[in-house]
Amino acid sequence: MEKFEVKILGCGSALPTTRLNPTSQIINFRDNLFLVDCGEGTQLQMRHMQLKFSRLSHIFLSHLHGDHCFGLIGLISTLGLLNRTGDLYIHAHPDAGKVFRPLLDYFCAGLPFEVVFNPIAPQTHSVILDERSYRVSSIPLKHRVPTCGFLFEEKPGLRHIVKESIDFYQVPVKMLLPIKEGADYITPEGKVIANELLTKPANPARKYAFCSDTAYTESIIPYIEGVDLLYHEATFSEADKARAKQTMHTTALQAAKIAEQAQVKQLIIGHFSARYTDLSGLLAEAQSGFVNTVLAKEGHTYRV
Repeated sequence: MEKFEVKILGCGSALPTTRLNPTSQIINFRDNLFLVDCGEGTQLQMRHMQLKFSRLSHIFLSHLHGDHCFGLIGLISTLGLLNRTGDLYIHAHPDAGKVFRPLLDYFCAGLPFEVVFNPIAPQTHSVILDERSYRVSSIPLKHRVPTCGFLFEEKPGLRHIVKESIDFYQVPVKMLLPIKEGADYITPEGKVIANELLTKPANPARKYAFCSDTAYTESIIPYIEGVDLLYHEATFSEADKARAKQTMHTTALQAAKIAEQAQVKQLIIGHFSARYTDLSGLLAEAQSGFVNTVLAKEGHTYRV
């Protein structure tokens, strides 16, 4: 099965600590790297995890709070020092270009590549990037500033050839691709061989959803329903539910409730408040509502 992984670079919230970095993560899809959010220290974490900077082509910013984007200028500057030549695409709120373009002009003049800002509308669910084998869409979230999550979807692959059947019916090589795409085979004598006799179903298409930062909102459920892996913020415990509501964040139990209602396969909780030095309580709280929950751990890789 082709590679589809989530690598956690940072899973802390706004207040810096010596234990956790601000939010950022890498999605590795078939060795193409996508960066989701870019808090301070992102490029150092990429070094620690031995990730190839040259494979990074798209950056997705959920919103323009500093703990999700203050690492961007440093990362772009480093890409320039590495003599990158391919364009870099940043998908973010329309204000991102206004905010970062003057900084790029000042600190990163003469880059050997183009930084292209692709404005997205965080309040809508829309396709951001659509390629042959994958699609990335926005998920409207509920926060103090315009914010969206991201849905990474693998597109359905081709059906699998049953070699024994292909050999038995003496199917020409030139017919294999149409058959993988679902076509029947017509023999030279005019007999129709049903595709189901020649192939097996393709592997199920996999999906990963990133949802941070956000208050509890069931409006996201239709967009994340049935995903293989969900990353949902769990900034606070239920004991601090009032604080979560005030700051428009989510508790661990609320994140579990979303996962349960959306019938996802696995939940990763993250974006932990600095007030919790021991995260086991947050994990237990989430697992009480959705058993298949794990903590985000920096430096760890999670398979989709």
